[in-house]
Amino acid sequence: MIRFGLRLALAGGREALTRLLVIAAAVAIGSGLLLTTLAGVNAVDAQLTRYASIYPQASTAGAADPLWWSTRDDFFHGKPILRIDVAATGPSAPTPTGIPATPGPGEFYVSPALRELFAAQPADQLADRYPGRDLGTVGPSGLTSPDTLLAIVGGTPDSVGKLPNSRQVDTIDDKPALPETTVNLILGVIAGGLLFPVLIFIGTATRLSAARREQRFAAMRLVGATPRQISTVAAVEAAVAAVAGTAVGFGLFYAFREPLAGIPFTGMPFFPGDMSLGLLNILLVALGVPAGAALAAQISLRKVRISPLGVTRRVTPRAPRAYRLIPMVLGVAVLVFALGYRPETSDGQTAVFLPGLLLIMAGLVFAGPWLTMVGARVMARYANRPATLIAARRLADNPKAGFRAISGIMLALFVTSVAVGVITTIVDERGPAPIGSTDAGTVTTVFDEKTTSVPDTLFAELHAITGVRSATAIREAPDINTGGEGGMIACADLPSAYGRCAQGAVVIEVPTGLSRWEESASSTTEWRAASITLDELQRLPVSSVVVGTDGSAAAIERVRTVLEVAFPTFWVGPNVPGDFESDFADTLRGWEQLANVIIIASLALGGCSLAVSVIGGLTERRRPFSLLRLSGAPVRVLRRVVALESAVPMLAVAALAIGMGLLAAHLFLRAQMGYTLVAPQPGFYVIVVVGLVACLGVIASTMPLLERVTGPETARSE
Repeated sequence: MIRFGLRLALAGGREALTRLLVIAAAVAIGSGLLLTTLAGVNAVDAQLTRYASIYPQASTAGAADPLWWSTRDDFFHGKPILRIDVAATGPSAPTPTGIPATPGPGEFYVSPALRELFAAQPADQLADRYPGRDLGTVGPSGLTSPDTLLAIVGGTPDSVGKLPNSRQVDTIDDKPALPETTVNLILGVIAGGLLFPVLIFIGTATRLSAARREQRFAAMRLVGATPRQISTVAAVEAAVAAVAGTAVGFGLFYAFREPLAGIPFTGMPFFPGDMSLGLLNILLVALGVPAGAALAAQISLRKVRISPLGVTRRVTPRAPRAYRLIPMVLGVAVLVFALGYRPETSDGQTAVFLPGLLLIMAGLVFAGPWLTMVGARVMARYANRPATLIAARRLADNPKAGFRAISGIMLALFVTSVAVGVITTIVDERGPAPIGSTDAGTVTTVFDEKTTSVPDTLFAELHAITGVRSATAIREAPDINTGGEGGMIACADLPSAYGRCAQGAVVIEVPTGLSRWEESASSTTEWRAASITLDELQRLPVSSVVVGTDGSAAAIERVRTVLEVAFPTFWVGPNVPGDFESDFADTLRGWEQLANVIIIASLALGGCSLAVSVIGGLTERRRPFSLLRLSGAPVRVLRRVVALESAVPMLAVAALAIGMGLLAAHLFLRAQMGYTLVAPQPGFYVIVVVGLVACLGVIASTMPLLERVTGPETARSE
């Protein structure tokens, strides 16, 4: 029977070959996207693993000589630079990942991206921050991304041990560092949001011409074929198309893997080797997709197994029951439960939130047929045209088939709503960066170790830089913990661009950056007087230096370089307000990129599933449609029937999917961050409308097929 099944699949005539090619093409696209999703998850895991090697945990329990380690932050043109200072305490000290040997004092390694900046920028803006001998390039194993800006600088144990955040390590951790719970959940929803539409698409493709095959297999039963033989033939037919499509899917994945790795899905591009597949991933797709296709074929033949006449003696399937809403309600209940119970660990939080979100997704699919049936009955009650009544009656009689066509669209809208709702709220709560010419050009360096004074030569060097307007040393307030501004300066030293002194003040209280957090500097700000004298002020330690510039990139970077060379023990390098906002923006951009991937991929998959379902429905019902045409029904009426069967349930579940997505986003935000959901921006609704219009366009594109397959000859030949 296996040979007979192969013959039917490969030599069963033009119709069989067309069906085989269409199913294989659909499975190829689906399996290629499935492989890309799995490889993308592996790539993120690889990035997190290398991220752990940049921030190793302090440990001196091993037998090796410990390595002094300090990871610090610097900036250039708003981009973060990671600076790792290391010092070996003995010959057996571990070596940082990505370099052949630990650099000694006055030596350093840099990443390829940072080396390109060295070559492209003047030395006094960047390269002079790293004096000494350049030993070479940090390899990919020590970088999170090809774009990572990283320098590994050698020093002595005494010097590195005194740096901020220094620690001793006896091993470089190669285990993936756990990301923040928010990122865990977003990645989980991303993976689920891609996998669900992919699996639905593959399942829809393998069911093409299912009714025609049922009729053919029923005829084989009438001439003596056993149920087991029929099952074997069906499984072989489905598996042949699925195996061919899966093989093509592997080819598509490896052909486009390198370009895909260069797309910054997470805000950073991957190394091509990161987009790898493990043995389990390969086996899962190579065996799982054909096996799933064969299983789908087995399930579709349950009517044929009853009796040889099972297909002919069709009855209306049992109507879906309201209990299908239970999984969706349970998913919401899990998220509501998380409002009062929030596990302390990242793993625990993920174990609560992620299953809740995935349960809602599965619940939407499970409840879809019942919702479609309810909508169809409402449509039938108010139908006043033949096309509307025919479409409503068919949807009410077989809501599972009607919902199957638009299930991918519903999941796409749900995931889109969750991602957009979370990101929009985070942006709103975080607030925009302070905007203003003064803030944009203000460079601040905060001392980790306070100094008693700043050399006059440093101020002279800063004022010699073109574009520098002021340079001010801020001293630490003696009562810093009592609610004051945190810093003090003489009124005579206050640059006019940053405010004015209170009347009669000699010494004033000011923030360490001359502007309050999330506020723009202003010349109208009035700073209150401090209750100390000028002599007492001079005895206070200097906590920061604030340099005002004209905002030009060259001036800012030259100031950074001068300050870093003068005070090399910083924890966070000299910065402007936009640096921190840029860092946050980069993180947020990564989340937005992931959300965009989900939106585009899931809508595309949903549209493909819709097209395949509509085409499959037309080919399966060409005889009833042909009889309607013979009885006098115009083609335009049949077109309306097809359009209404897909468009009405699609628009109905779209509202539910968006509502459930925003509800899930709100519950997550309240439980995890304490935020209240902020309504998405108009761009979100534009995306939804464009996506739905595109889906309607997909439906319209199948209409020319309707007239071709419903001619009088179809009614005679069937």
